[in-house]
Amino acid sequence: MLTLLIVDDELPARSRLRRLLGAEVGCEVLAEASNGSEALSLLERLQPDVLMLDISMPGLDGLAVARQLAAREHAPAVIFCTAHEVHALEAFESNAVDYLVKPISPDRLAAALDRVRRFLGRERPAAFLAATLGGSTELIDLADVACLVAEDKYTTAYLGARSIMINHSLTELEKAHPDRLLRVHRSVLVARERVRGLERGETGMQIMLEGCELRPVVSRRQLPAVRRLLKEKQE
Repeated sequence: MLTLLIVDDELPARSRLRRLLGAEVGCEVLAEASNGSEALSLLERLQPDVLMLDISMPGLDGLAVARQLAAREHAPAVIFCTAHEVHALEAFESNAVDYLVKPISPDRLAAALDRVRRFLGRERPAAFLAATLGGSTELIDLADVACLVAEDKYTTAYLGARSIMINHSLTELEKAHPDRLLRVHRSVLVARERVRGLERGETGMQIMLEGCELRPVVSRRQLPAVRRLLKEKQE
């Protein structure tokens, strides 16, 4: 059972979100708050799993609340619920699990709650990549990414059959997530957990990745590291 706290300064918005959550199996709304200060007080008393957090509120806004929570050892998962797309990158930096733009659809809410369940069930903290297209920003769970490929000035993330350009360089990602990502070529990072084997292709040794049809070429320099990883997986 997911326990939730709704935080929004507008009563109609809180009521609509409560109705949407009421239709979700395994969710319980513990309380509602109309501002950031009230939310922090309720958090201490109720200890919810999830904070459904608006951004634009009088006094302590949603981003300020999220930044305070990011410094805590045991903080609830944060899902931003806002009418403004422009704050998505700041939300990403405050470790938000998802970012929903009003009006929120039932399907989009269900997807966000599934992401929270995965987040709460994993030992390692969640990590998200930001993708901006046409003025809209999407947060992508790094756990969903099989590989990342740099092409010209852009980086493309491959998520199964889907691919999307993201706002991060390979160097930045490799430094931030060395335990999750492995460089196999100067222009390719792969998810360590997705590596399943090697096969010889027309252009050289290629790496096989779970849940991804792409077969990136492994450079001779990086081949020993890939073989070490495969050996560790077999032990």
